[in-house]
Amino acid sequence: MMKMIDAIKEQTQADLKAINSTKALNELRVKVLGKKGDLTALLRGMGQLSAEERPKAGALINAAREELQAMLDKKEAALNALELAAALKNEAVDVTEPRPMPRFGSAHPVTLALNEVLDCFTGMGFEVVEGPEVELDHFNFELLNLPKNHPARDAQDTFYIDDNIVLRTHTSPVQARTMLSKKPPIRIVCPGRVFRADEVDASHSPVFHQLEGLVIDKDVTMADLRGTLNAFAKRLYGEGIVTRFRPSFFPFTEPSAEVDLTCVNCHGEGCRVCKGTGWIEVLGCGMVNPKVLEMCGIDSKIYSGFAFGIGLERIAMQRYGVSDMRLLYEGDMRFLDQFR
Repeated sequence: MMKMIDAIKEQTQADLKAINSTKALNELRVKVLGKKGDLTALLRGMGQLSAEERPKAGALINAAREELQAMLDKKEAALNALELAAALKNEAVDVTEPRPMPRFGSAHPVTLALNEVLDCFTGMGFEVVEGPEVELDHFNFELLNLPKNHPARDAQDTFYIDDNIVLRTHTSPVQARTMLSKKPPIRIVCPGRVFRADEVDASHSPVFHQLEGLVIDKDVTMADLRGTLNAFAKRLYGEGIVTRFRPSFFPFTEPSAEVDLTCVNCHGEGCRVCKGTGWIEVLGCGMVNPKVLEMCGIDSKIYSGFAFGIGLERIAMQRYGVSDMRLLYEGDMRFLDQFR
């Protein structure tokens, strides 16, 4: 038994000298100490020994296993160190080697427009408030004076999830939620994505962005609304810009108006952009309907207010001379690189 153990040790030492990779070492470990290895074969042969010889043979084999294990582990540590050194040498990074500069991204033109508009209104003391994009019919329509079966709902082209849940068609539900949860005075703007079942073309998209504003306080008048929008227009486009109000209809405001601005391209002289009129329509607005105030728990005899809504894609297109809304969403790097 002792001669056989010594033979295994000598053979293992000879094999270790020739090994130069961890893969070959693992193969040798299996050959010597594995389930079908040389040392395990000796253990299985102990059944042929007498009862007196077995304990001595077992002790010799266990001692040999520990010694062989130590030899293999020492060789493994040496090989790991050599392989690590070789890897570090081969994978070294030359920090002095010139490399191409990484491409830097930029804010999307709609984000740029949003940031500019927010700067205008936060500078006037407005608070920015956001709300859910998947909205209850109660907030999206009913609290805004659009009850069930109201004919004005047809103009919204709404995506319905079920009878009571919709993808919001405007950010006005945020205004309703704010009026229900906060007492006047209220001065907020509500930016966000909205959804309508529009066909995609150069000026329409089923997903677009709005920013709506709301002011509720005592003695708020149409003159306050006009003054606010005049200040916004001059801040965004310059001192020479003039606003024009045209009567319109929205269920949640009364009276209501569409607001035009002096064409920033021709400064009112008439051009292709404004179709020769000298004006560009940019937003809708009006005084908050007293019914809306009452439904949201605000006494319309004490408080009044105004609201307005701005399409951010329209602002971005005017601001940066974009002629087709689809360019804003196609992800074409040739287009987006212009805004870096």
